[in-house]
Amino acid sequence: MASSYDFDLFVIGGGSGGVRAARVAAGDGVKVGLAEESRYGGTCVIRGCVPKKLMVFASEYRDTVRDASAYGWDLKEGPFDWPVFQKRLNTELDRLEDVYRNLLANSGVETFDCRATLKDKHTVVLSNGEEKTAKTILVATGGRPVRPDLPNADLGIVSDDIFHLEKLPKSILIIGGGYIACEFACILHGLGVEVTQYYRGAQILRGFDDEARGLVAEAMRERGIDLRVGTNIVEMCPDTAEHAPHVGSDAAMGADAQQSAEIANRKTSPEAGTRGGPIRVKSTTGGEKVFDVVFFATGRAPNTNDMGLEEADVKLGRGGQILVDEYSRTDADNIYAIGDVTDRVNLTPVAIREGMAFVETVYRDNPTPVDHDLIPSAIFTQPEMGTIGLSEEAAAEQEEIEVYASSFRPMQTAFAKRDDRVLMKLIVSKKTRVVLGCHIVAPNAGEMIQLAGIAIKMGATKEDFDRVCAVHPTMSEEIVTMRTPTRTA
Repeated sequence: MASSYDFDLFVIGGGSGGVRAARVAAGDGVKVGLAEESRYGGTCVIRGCVPKKLMVFASEYRDTVRDASAYGWDLKEGPFDWPVFQKRLNTELDRLEDVYRNLLANSGVETFDCRATLKDKHTVVLSNGEEKTAKTILVATGGRPVRPDLPNADLGIVSDDIFHLEKLPKSILIIGGGYIACEFACILHGLGVEVTQYYRGAQILRGFDDEARGLVAEAMRERGIDLRVGTNIVEMCPDTAEHAPHVGSDAAMGADAQQSAEIANRKTSPEAGTRGGPIRVKSTTGGEKVFDVVFFATGRAPNTNDMGLEEADVKLGRGGQILVDEYSRTDADNIYAIGDVTDRVNLTPVAIREGMAFVETVYRDNPTPVDHDLIPSAIFTQPEMGTIGLSEEAAAEQEEIEVYASSFRPMQTAFAKRDDRVLMKLIVSKKTRVVLGCHIVAPNAGEMIQLAGIAIKMGATKEDFDRVCAVHPTMSEEIVTMRTPTRTA
């Protein structure tokens, strides 16, 4: 019997999760439509993980060139050419978007380059004026960066804007202490930008292991990032000649008179920020300083505004997130939601898994709850942090634990006379011997935690780790050679 709907499934959002669900369902014979108002690939591919990681790679070459002389190479450090890199970056993003479009087309998904909203539980309204009906609707609209409620906040940029700068600024103030703020602080410093970072809390990377995030903060400062915790912005405005900075006015922030004068002279610089030139900032600690660009990394919000979700009986949480059950089903029994719009675990691989679980549940008669336990993740600071499981602090609140930790100077950078340190850390249940958490701060920690995560997800014990022979000489061999706990809690 022919369906009375235009589509069996209509997906709103062309990011990683929505595209995966759409094309896999279409491969199973489901008639699928998908609407995307911006670019296919979503946050991760277009304005998140992928371009950010390419910028990480670009920012690391300065250290590589500097270390090369210790290894006998005569390499010259030159200025970073942002336009050359940006052109190649945009070409790569265009290629990846085409890949996503082709995946959908080859799977038989009908796509609409439009904004989509809901008229009711079964009707989607497109911004081109069309209406489409669907038996099942999947919302995968992701999230967006937000600016704080502050006068003149529009003078600043957010993470979406960073990839579109015409020129790199000479100086930047980054507001925030989460992974986005810390990653871009390291990236931009590596590209030659003078970076200051304010975070209102006591330590950056809240929620991560204290020892690990402390080492990252220490490394950032040693590299030259002016990281200031317990500090926030209270006022910002365009810098004008009438309000030129007074010499020494930012003494409370640790800048000297010469630096103040240099910053004052930048107001006519062609490298000044993208939103009207240098910006004067006052901080909660009483300091005042001028920056070419202010970058807000103060949080993200789900993309649920003006979508007609209420008309479709879809309930939202206090933060605007779509409320779903373990199968990603909303209160409207035919409407599902996955990815950042649900604000569960906001990671691209998680959204993809949620999309696959949706297909299993709805179209393969295999109800599949999403497993959000023990998810490895990486923070691409310099050095990187890789983590899975419980922090030392969280684990100690639950049971008696043993902590095995080793911090040392890695061979490669020690040979080049750098003082960089790395950390390998295991959190172990004293009762069951199961490894409850693993935290790595080191170059390529993201690569290491992916592999360590397999063992920890399987429930490996400390003795399982101990039975593995070390790969020598490597940084990661410390994970299997630590025999004595550094402390218990």
